[in-house]
Amino acid sequence: MTNATPAATYTAITKQDSGWWLGWIEEVPGVNAQEHTKEALLLSLREMLREALEFNRADARAAARDNFTEEPVSV
Repeated sequence: MTNATPAATYTAITKQDSGWWLGWIEEVPGVNAQEHTKEALLLSLREMLREALEFNRADARAAARDNFTEEPVSV
């Protein structure tokens, strides 16, 4: 079963340090990056976030195996 996931907004914490731009996605542990420009940093963070969410989605579905339902949850 494939459901379209609505777009969500996450918070990127960014800072410049010693010529590098460093960033973290506040809501998702482990999603961080380092780039030479802020624009490149935001692109890297978006890609890493997409990959992390897809990995987590696949991991949850594999753990549930079969006969599961998907329920939207908002906070």
